[in-house]
Amino acid sequence: MAGMGRQTRGRGTRTARRARGAALVTMAAAVALAAGCTTGSGTGDNGRAPEPARSHSTAPAGGPVLAVKVDNAPEARPQTGLEDADVVYAEPVEGGLSRLMALYATEPPQEVGPVRSARESDLELLRQFDRPTLAFSGAQRKLLPLVDEAPLRAVTPGDAPDAYVRADDRRAPHNLYLRPAELPAEPAGAGALTTGFTFGDSPGGGRAESSRTVDYPATSFTFTWSQSRDRWLVSLDGSPARSADGGRLAAATVVVQHVTVRESAFRDFRGSNSPYVESVGSGRAEVLRDGRSYEATWRRGTPEEGTTFTGADGGGLDFAEGQVWVVFADGS
Repeated sequence: MAGMGRQTRGRGTRTARRARGAALVTMAAAVALAAGCTTGSGTGDNGRAPEPARSHSTAPAGGPVLAVKVDNAPEARPQTGLEDADVVYAEPVEGGLSRLMALYATEPPQEVGPVRSARESDLELLRQFDRPTLAFSGAQRKLLPLVDEAPLRAVTPGDAPDAYVRADDRRAPHNLYLRPAELPAEPAGAGALTTGFTFGDSPGGGRAESSRTVDYPATSFTFTWSQSRDRWLVSLDGSPARSADGGRLAAATVVVQHVTVRESAFRDFRGSNSPYVESVGSGRAEVLRDGRSYEATWRRGTPEEGTTFTGADGGGLDFAEGQVWVVFADGS
């Protein structure tokens, strides 16, 4: 399993995933990577068409949700496995760039990646889940004690060598991929996604919206409504975002969550400060669904709670069934 070319990753088509669906769901939710990559420095990487709508609110939880840190540098695209995530978080990192955290509970893919390193604010974001599994390529030394103390399960590629492969058609650090099924565990189930999100019919009001762009200093996310697909088509840095097998990434609901982004106590190997996203608190949000935009207020009272969204009428704001993208935007 030392090398893996694009053709190997391409085997993860939707047809293959459906054929293996039951086996993958029963085997995959507890993949891990702990923050024990102690030999690295800097970022800690150590050199190393959407599915049908899925319900997030009924199935009981059977195991931990799987969270995977996914590279979003241009060299990492197209990514693998994002199309199967239940939730995708986009967060700022050093140099104005971005990184993604993909959450899996209902349909883990054959492969996910490229996998990259963790950040301090990931620990707060993941506190809302019951002992989640965090898959990542490593972390800088000073952050590792915080990861060890966090209520999550994490295992490095060194601890689970059969679960990770290196692509032979990409250069490190953009070539590490996770195979969830190599680490069998109880299935998570939709009930493990204790995000606070609620799903239901489209609310009244809002305004028609055909496209929404969120700009980071060196990254942009654009979501364009497709009436025929009933989805928001994703573009990254102005180009259509596609999965490794060629399908267009698309979300049922997009949340632009305005948060405080401050400096953390950590810097990368270039000396750039790692941004800290404050996901506990409250603030303004925009919820995009069904071709409309809804002004909302988000609130998360404690790290153990999910994030709730209230509409302009003071009532809860339901999301459309299917994949959710949450883009953290600096609102400070």
